[in-house]
Amino acid sequence: MEQTKILLDENEMPKQWYNILPDLPTPVEPPLNPETKEPIKPEELESIFPKSLIEQEMSSDNYIDIPEEIRDIYKLWRPSPLHRAHRLEELLDTPAKIYYKNEGVSPAGSHKPNTSIAQVYYNMKEGNERVTTETGAGQWGSALSLACNYFDLECKVYMVRSSFEQKPFRKSLINLWGATVIPSPSKETKFGQQFLEQYPDTTGSLGIAISEAIEDASENDNTKYALGSVLNHVMLHQTVIGLESQKQLEKVDEYPDIVIGCCGGGSNLAGISFPYIKDKINKKHDPEIIGVEPSACPTLTEGSFKYDSGDTAMMTPLLKMYTLGHDFVPPSIHSGGLRYHGCSPIISRLYDDGLMKGRNYHQVEIFDSAVKFARTEGIVPAPESSHAIKCAMDEATKCRETGEEKTILFNLSGHGHFDMSAYDKYFNKKLGNE
Repeated sequence: MEQTKILLDENEMPKQWYNILPDLPTPVEPPLNPETKEPIKPEELESIFPKSLIEQEMSSDNYIDIPEEIRDIYKLWRPSPLHRAHRLEELLDTPAKIYYKNEGVSPAGSHKPNTSIAQVYYNMKEGNERVTTETGAGQWGSALSLACNYFDLECKVYMVRSSFEQKPFRKSLINLWGATVIPSPSKETKFGQQFLEQYPDTTGSLGIAISEAIEDASENDNTKYALGSVLNHVMLHQTVIGLESQKQLEKVDEYPDIVIGCCGGGSNLAGISFPYIKDKINKKHDPEIIGVEPSACPTLTEGSFKYDSGDTAMMTPLLKMYTLGHDFVPPSIHSGGLRYHGCSPIISRLYDDGLMKGRNYHQVEIFDSAVKFARTEGIVPAPESSHAIKCAMDEATKCRETGEEKTILFNLSGHGHFDMSAYDKYFNKKLGNE
């Protein structure tokens, strides 16, 4: 059997992030001030974000240099390996070639450190001493804790209550790197107290946790807020994934016909796909791009494209995005990182313009695919990543039926080592099929 891993030399790791904003055929609508409904001014964001990240958020530069201090930490796991899934192809009896980018090799076990390292670095450079954030499944919270550990900043994580209870080892990992983590909604913020009074048995949501983290940051002078997805600068930092994969595929003379990523707020989907969408926009290639959601939270596939708040308390700027409504609280599925009511304004624009497609799956069927993947490729995937696996398997099965020899690339955004309780429920047939 052929070698299944293609690994770059660290010197070939990207030295710049790719900014898709200047290439978009239709510009992204500007964020609005929630009170005036006017386009927000950069200085209005300075209470929660460092100036350098605000500049990246609104930059018109096609490429932005990655500081050496960030690249030095990236080198702990980057470039991440690109694998060809020979054994999965054999199981599916498909003529398709399936490749996956393994972001689970990062210290935090997911793609999230690609942006957490960058965000904390810029906060450190501007003299901020503390950051707050929300986290769904705990991948972002652990990634931010890792970054704060390296740059010696204090970190407070508001973790969605359902995941806080489902994933105790994610909490342990966040604590291991020095951050404090509490369930959201909590009694430590005014909004958390208000929400608990009204809904004492709530499972929480990312929108609620964002509200708490922003309230905390806005009331403390030495504190800024860090977001793990949705905003432009987060999408920017994640493009190291797609840029690396292009160089890796060039080594074996391949280019994907289909590029797939799971989609919540949109960061890992953006990371794997934006460099390929650049080729699509420039008519260099025409890959099919697919964002895959849980049926329990189908933002792109069933949401509305409109201005909405990024959090439940409506403290964030209003964003033009596909949304299920800022007060939407999804079922407590195990793909906690995909339980977000809205999607990145950039991805929403690409989806609305037809440059990207959407698909959604129920929980049990993605675990069916996750088990097949683990038993062939040997990697236990995170539930979130298993949405992309399910889609890749479906596309490969279509190739078997049509005889087409397509090349499929998906982002394995993280491992599932801290999700074994969900796998236990699956094997004991106690997993809900939301």
